Amino acid sequence: MDGQPARTPGGDTAPAPERIEHRTIDVVPADERHGRTRDLFTIWFSANLGPLTVVTGALAPTAFGLSFFWSLAALLVGHLGGGFLMALHSAQGPQLGVPQMIQSRGQFGSVGALAVVLVVIVMYQGFFASNLVVGAQSLGQVTPVGESTGVLLCAAVSLVVAVVGYRLMHRIGAWTTWAFGAIQVIGAVYLFTGGLPSDFLSTGGFSLAGFLGMVSVGALWQIAYAPYVSDYSRYMPAHRAGIRSTLWCTYAGCVLGSVIPMVVGAAIGIAGDGDPIAALNHLLGSTLGQLTLWSFALVTMLTNSMNLYGAVLCAVTAVQTFAHRWLPRATGRAVIGAALTALSVALALALADSFMTNYLNLIYVLQYVLIPWTAINLVDFYLVRHGEYDVPSFFARDGGIYGRWNATALMVYAVGILAEIPFMAQSLYTGPLAHALGDTDLGWIAGLVVTVPLYWLLAARGTNRRTPAPAPTTTGVPAA
Repeated sequence: MDGQPARTPGGDTAPAPERIEHRTIDVVPADERHGRTRDLFTIWFSANLGPLTVVTGALAPTAFGLSFFWSLAALLVGHLGGGFLMALHSAQGPQLGVPQMIQSRGQFGSVGALAVVLVVIVMYQGFFASNLVVGAQSLGQVTPVGESTGVLLCAAVSLVVAVVGYRLMHRIGAWTTWAFGAIQVIGAVYLFTGGLPSDFLSTGGFSLAGFLGMVSVGALWQIAYAPYVSDYSRYMPAHRAGIRSTLWCTYAGCVLGSVIPMVVGAAIGIAGDGDPIAALNHLLGSTLGQLTLWSFALVTMLTNSMNLYGAVLCAVTAVQTFAHRWLPRATGRAVIGAALTALSVALALALADSFMTNYLNLIYVLQYVLIPWTAINLVDFYLVRHGEYDVPSFFARDGGIYGRWNATALMVYAVGILAEIPFMAQSLYTGPLAHALGDTDLGWIAGLVVTVPLYWLLAARGTNRRTPAPAPTTTGVPAA
């Protein structure tokens, strides 16, 4: 499958295209780097054009009781803020050339990072299953395919794309950005220029708890990409994909691609009858509605291929922690992907009847566990180590200079989660401070406020006491 390097028009050496990606979690060497940062705009814009984005936007009026304008305000605040944190992770990819969860070993240690890796695998499976449900629903609206068959079909296509790998996902992202992006923009214009009930702007209201709850949903939507956003920038040449260009291309694509369908979802949540996808199909009319639902089904397959691709990399990371000589290639990635796909299919079929409740619970759980991790990762990369890591240590049996456990990072991570508990406001538990604030959920803010300064202080002191790390390495794979 591997080809010899070829010369680009500019004279640089570029790798010949592969049919199937052969790398998993190992370092991408310099002679295999390729791509442009604008490719990050298209893959993240298109990945958000699916039905799950619309369903999430519909939570603003249906779950939080917000009017359309307050829904719009909450979505913008959440996405603009959370998207910046997410894009900071993307900028790490070209600098280090490894997946995000491998890079987390630099903060938590080789074994300590498992605490986050396992959580992220659960996240991938949850989003994979959720996308299968809404993808099958979209497919069922335009074809006679039943729900179970639709789930299986979406899962099969996603598996094939994930196995082929990185290049194909970027190419599909470029194609779907223009084709399906145009369909959704036309649909949005149609809805807001006469396709919605005349009284939809006067429906709903405002509550601080509801507003902050939807801000949290928007922020977490973006931050949920943080554990794998750099997986799609790690093949890019470090000298071309600077931190700023990588950050802003990812930010623009992901935020814009999320906000457009979520704003539509908020309007549909007000005007619809409880099923956002069916309501959207009805309001758009036969032709535009059918095109939109077809685009939903196809985009879902791309998005889920990305979920599956990331889940496989995390699974390999987890196993390689204890079997450091094991580094599977395309075949191993396919086998692991098939197993994870089967698990997600089972989850999708099990939670289909109570999808909205299960999905909202998943979002809340992720909110509490991802916020302290993203704070630690970003503070360490940008403020403590300034992007300088000893990459071979990520793969060493003993964790290299980072060791097996970083007690400081793990302690701060635990403290960050504990700090969130008094501010939680959920159906299963409401903390005392959240209750005193009118059942307003501020857990994720508390997690950031506590974790960022605490880790910065402790990690900076610990780094200053240690011998400086070797010069950062971004090529080659450490010897077994």
